[in-house]
Order: sequence, then C-alpha cells, then structure tokens
Amino acid sequence: MICIAKTKAALAAALLGAGTVLGTGIAQAETTLKVGHVFAADHPWQIALEGLSKDVAAATDGEVVIQVYPSSQLGGDREVAEGLQLGTVEMGLFGTGALQVLDKRLIIEELPYAWPTREKAYAAVDGELGDALAEILATKNINTLSWWESGYRHITNSARPIETPEDLKGIKLRVPEAELRLDTFRELGALPTPMAFSEVFTSLQQNVVDGQENPLATIYASKFYEVQENLALSGHIWGSAILTISKQAWDKLTDEQQTILREKAEIWKEKEREMIRKSDEEVLAKLEAEGMKVTRPDPAAFQEMVQPVWEKYESVFGEDLLAIVRKYSN
Repeated sequence: MICIAKTKAALAAALLGAGTVLGTGIAQAETTLKVGHVFAADHPWQIALEGLSKDVAAATDGEVVIQVYPSSQLGGDREVAEGLQLGTVEMGLFGTGALQVLDKRLIIEELPYAWPTREKAYAAVDGELGDALAEILATKNINTLSWWESGYRHITNSARPIETPEDLKGIKLRVPEAELRLDTFRELGALPTPMAFSEVFTSLQQNVVDGQENPLATIYASKFYEVQENLALSGHIWGSAILTISKQAWDKLTDEQQTILREKAEIWKEKEREMIRKSDEEVLAKLEAEGMKVTRPDPAAFQEMVQPVWEKYESVFGEDLLAIVRKYSN
C-alpha cells in the first residue's frame, strides 16, 4: 500500500510539473500550444504571454496549456513565421516585419513616420487595417488572435549622437530582415545591415555594426546600453506585435476554447500595451542612468527624406491598403 501511495503521489507531481492543472482532480492537458518570441524573459511580451497562459489554463480547466518560449528558443521571427505557415509551430508573437517572407503587404504599418500617435496606430490595427492584414494571413494558414504592441522604434549607436539625418550618414545600422526598413535607412544616409535579432548584441559588442533600432523596452531588456553610448528618440516607426496561431493548431480547439483564447488575448492586449506605454518613461530614465546620451531629433527633416519610400511601395501595398493607412494616420 505504501508503494502504491508513493507511486500515485509521484505521478501526480509529474503531471503537475508537465503543465497540467489541478481542479476537482488532475486534468490531463488535451492541447499544448507552444508560443515563441525573440525577446528576453523580462520583456513585456513575455510577462503578458505568461499572464495569457495562466488565464487560458484556468478558463479551460487545464485543457489548453500555452507554453511560452522567449529569446528565440523556437527560432527567430522568420523561422517562427514560416513554422506557423507549415503548422510546425503552434503560436507566435512578433512584429509584422517578420511577415514579409509570407506577403510583402503585411509590413505596411512600418511605413516610416506613418503614425504620429500610438492611438492612431491602435485604431488602425484594431479596425480596418488589422482586418485587412488578418485576411491576408488567413490565406497563409495563420490566424490572427490579437494586435499587441512593439512600440516606437528609436536608434542607438556607438559612433556619435544623432540630431539630424546628416548624423546618420555612414553609420552601419543593424535592421531586421525587411526590405522596407533597409530602404528607409538608405534614404536617411545610413548603411543598413539586415541581421537576425539573436545576433545583434554580439555584433554590436564586436563592432560588426555601429548601431541598431528598436523600441525602448527592447533596448533595455536586451542590455544594448552595455555596448551602445548614444540613443536618439527618433520614433521613425511604430510597430505592432501580432499574436498568431497556426490554422492547424486552431482547428484542434473546440469552439468554446477558441472563444476563450480570443477573449483572453484581447484582455492581455490591453495589459501589454499599457506595459509598453508605462515602461517607455521608466526605461528611458534607466537607460540614462546606465550612461546613454539621449537626443531628441526633430522628425520633420527625417520625414521629408523618407517620402521616396512611400512612393516606391505604392505598387507593393496597393491603393486600398494605403488608403486605409492614410485614413487612420491623418
């Protein structure tokens, strides 16, 4: 009897450690969804995804378990996006720049200086723009759950402070593997270098590149201040963070589970956006305390220089999508 009791206790502990949920008894998780992202474990994305995971597990009595993998553990943005399309990855959270490998129209929100306020961007992705992009993703076997936030992107570098576009000339700047981002910084006179996010810190440390551009929360969580001296609050791009699930994984869920996942994703969208907004001021103070020299360049000259980018991509994005962006951005 003692041996049997010990065996039962060990089995219960093992099931609990594997992510099952205890209610009236031990409920075996029927569906496990792995969700990957590129950022560190203290980034708002990770915190929000962990909250989503707990809420979904509770609401489904442990029948749906979301396992969160930060720091590119499931691969970089490109690998996760392609995995979603193939059904080899269940869920992903990433900026739309990663989705250009699926359809170039999906990065339209990253047109430089498209969003003078984040509220205008929220309205667009929560409205017509988000619906239009979700339709495109659906043709790639990827379902859109919710539009979270990455935030405004700013420039760091180890060469010199950035006050005007002239200061960017000749600076070798890491950018995501997105042609739109490359074109933007070419127009601004920099030397943009495409690179996976997982390689950025080491490349900055070894002076392979001079700088990079990312939201403040990412700059701090990734400890770029250890290898970068200058921070320019350029705000050249606002980026969403799109929470997605593969069609294959989605179809395995019951209607009730699908409803729960969507509802909880929307709840955590609001919480994650609030975390990003609140963290901007706090993180900026921390970055200054770490010794970063902060400049606040006037965006007017930068906006003028990137107009050719808008013109170039008219044929890529199409009149209908561009009309939606202009409607919300104005």
